[in-house]
Amino acid sequence: MSEELAGVLERIENAIESRDDAKVRELTENLHYADLAQVYEDAAPENREFFAEILGSDKFSEVLPDLPDTLVEDALEQFEPAEQREMLDSLPDDDRVDILQDVSESKRQDFIDLLDEEKRNSTRTLLRYGEDTAGGRMTTQIGKIRANMTIKDAIDFLRDDVESTETMARIFVVDAQDRLLGKVRLRDLAFNPWDTPIRDILTDEEPSILASADQEEAAKMLARYDMVLLPVVDEANRLLGVITADDAIEILEEESTEDMEKAAGIAGETSEETYLNTALITHFKRRAGWLVILALLAILSGFVMMHFEQTLTDIFLLSLFLPMVVAAGGNTGGQASTMVIRAMALGELDPSDTARVAWKESRLGLCLGGLLALVIGLVAIFAPPAFGATLPDGNNFTQFGLAVAIALAVQVTTSTLIGALLPIGARAVKMDPAVIAAPAITTIVDVIGMVIYFTVAASILNLPS
Repeated sequence: MSEELAGVLERIENAIESRDDAKVRELTENLHYADLAQVYEDAAPENREFFAEILGSDKFSEVLPDLPDTLVEDALEQFEPAEQREMLDSLPDDDRVDILQDVSESKRQDFIDLLDEEKRNSTRTLLRYGEDTAGGRMTTQIGKIRANMTIKDAIDFLRDDVESTETMARIFVVDAQDRLLGKVRLRDLAFNPWDTPIRDILTDEEPSILASADQEEAAKMLARYDMVLLPVVDEANRLLGVITADDAIEILEEESTEDMEKAAGIAGETSEETYLNTALITHFKRRAGWLVILALLAILSGFVMMHFEQTLTDIFLLSLFLPMVVAAGGNTGGQASTMVIRAMALGELDPSDTARVAWKESRLGLCLGGLLALVIGLVAIFAPPAFGATLPDGNNFTQFGLAVAIALAVQVTTSTLIGALLPIGARAVKMDPAVIAAPAITTIVDVIGMVIYFTVAASILNLPS
């Protein structure tokens, strides 16, 4: 956000606080609806009704789709039923359905009953699809013509729907049963003779997606094929609607936010409210679960330390390099899991690729482990004596450095392999890779790293294990 915009928003908030309706109207006159939604969200609860009244139902209808889901119902309730009907009627199908999915079931039916019959039927149709499916995100307000039309027929047909159609960037061609045949562009209609048959100018290779497919798959298709609109069809290939590029941006933002939060061990549904506006109890509930689980798992590290207590007592200098060996495993495991989860999210990996991933990451882990082993091994040989450290009789710093180097190489190789395979394994058992991999990897490789480190050290330095 620019400093200029931040200053305008702050002045609006001050005007709302002081109930200066003339100033609020002046400052919001040319403000984008997304910024108006931010003002509404940031306003104190007792000031939101005043702000909504100043904007009026016409302008507030544009603000509604950008409000967090937790505020939508209360925002609508601030208007009279007639105004609610006008607001919902003016929205594109996909935005109207998104809003109705955010309100309680009892209120949802009340709002649907306000709509005219045509919009009520189309809204109920879209609400049949899950919120995270292509059908749940599509709009039915599209340009649609038949293949047996001429260009003149098509233009006359589209003219009646030009105001209600969300976009004419692509016009879809269907047969008598509404099955998708292809598309034409508006310029195809504008620069061809009027008696040209539509079937002669349509592009018949048009990617489409099933209404039941996941919304993330739809967003990926739009990006992969550089599409402006993605047709949504049913199992019989009948055209139901489209997903637009702005829908894809919202979907990818939601999915990336969800993946980031899962990778950080944050559970529950992603909040649409900004960080500062999200309630403290909501933050607590979403973070506490994984923290408790990981804390309990981390106790395993303590049991490993207890088991190798004598080894650590005999050569306490081993404690100097223990955090580094453990951290190196967590770092490399985290890198591997991130790369694999990204590849899976982009559709670059299939279950059949597991062996190739394991082979690739094993070799990469050996290379990374070898590099770290060489560098840290030399440090372990020469740095401790320089600071006056000593070893028990029968051991020397060459052995000590070799033990640290080997343990580090094995830890990095093992952790890289685990980090790569854990997300694949999670998906194989129908679990979200981001949920399982990122929070669990650090704890797993910590425990394994300690076992590797003390076992290798005990073996090379002739210590009890």
